Amino acid sequence: MHVIDGAGTVSPLYDEGISTMPQRPEFEFISAAACRDPRVNNCMEVATNVPGIVALRESAAPGVVIETTPEKWNTFVEAIRAGEYDLGA
Repeated sequence: MHVIDGAGTVSPLYDEGISTMPQRPEFEFISAAACRDPRVNNCMEVATNVPGIVALRESAAPGVVIETTPEKWNTFVEAIRAGEYDLGA
């Protein structure tokens, strides 16, 4: 019988006497320097403090978080740098 903790997680090491997986750390979101100006109302925020995960959200909707891998994030950033998402063009 596997014991499930309140978070609903069972450690893959259960048979080794470790019954629950450690909690993942909270995301630490940051925004671009331009977005830190109090006159700016809403900005994208990124968290890279959790190993293997890049999280993205809008400051106006902090409860909606998109998670991706660092590899996919890097591909996306390269596409931005290449102008693929330039809305001003």
